[in-house]
Amino acid sequence: MHFVDAKGILSSHNGMNLYRGCTHGCIYCDSRSECYQMKHDFEDIEVKQNAPELLEKALRAKRKKCMIGTGAMCDPYMHCEEQLRLTRRCLELIDEYGFGVTVQTKSDRILRDLDILKSINRKAKCVVQMTLTTYDEDLCRIVEPRVCTTKRRYEVLQIMKENGIPTVVWLSPILPYINDTRENIEGILEYCRKAGVYGIICFGMGLTLRQGDREYYYAALDKHFPGLREKYHRKFGYAYEIPSDRQGELMRYFYGFCKENHIVSDVERVFAYLREFPENKGYEQLSLWEI
Repeated sequence: MHFVDAKGILSSHNGMNLYRGCTHGCIYCDSRSECYQMKHDFEDIEVKQNAPELLEKALRAKRKKCMIGTGAMCDPYMHCEEQLRLTRRCLELIDEYGFGVTVQTKSDRILRDLDILKSINRKAKCVVQMTLTTYDEDLCRIVEPRVCTTKRRYEVLQIMKENGIPTVVWLSPILPYINDTRENIEGILEYCRKAGVYGIICFGMGLTLRQGDREYYYAALDKHFPGLREKYHRKFGYAYEIPSDRQGELMRYFYGFCKENHIVSDVERVFAYLREFPENKGYEQLSLWEI
């Protein structure tokens, strides 16, 4: 872990990444890709130590309230957040200045900040986004080894529901020949139904691989799934998009399940919901049955 002073913190779309790199160890992580030009080891977390100061300055300068997002490129609730509390400090500022927030994570550490998330949601709007990829707990520990398992993330979604905080699930990526099964998708979607999620972001059944990410993923296949790397090479070569053979079947099931259970599956509609800031304090989240 090393510390830097960043020049800015909010992107043009009001997203922020407080850290660079990750310690969760997910075998498929796109953020490892060389195109992001990270100059340090991925597990050597870069900490933007002046992020709260930069965020406060940016929020003060904004003429209109909006949603602030975090978690797109690195998880805001990595192991180091337990001591650094950088995410919490930024959430406190968002709450203080009356902005909304949407947080994307795989970690149950987000529950530490439930008090602030509830306060933001009362005053404006808070949406928690949780990534779910692997229903089988043992397999999840291989694919996403240093973060809480899917069952625990489902429990987090339930806690958010109980506290009136809307949620969105990322069903991505789905790894060919590993978790691209009907049983896996059924299990995850049932979790989503029980947790009353607003919507699910799914770009298809498969994953993407780029230089940097690909090498790490293939090394993990060699370690945990002997022979599978060669199967990938024969079928996909060095392609960016790696679709499941069962893409059509699984996507039909996905769309049918979402329609039947009133879960928004249109990606653009979900993104619009995440960006939408309520114009008055009387914002009330639509219940699952009002969507």
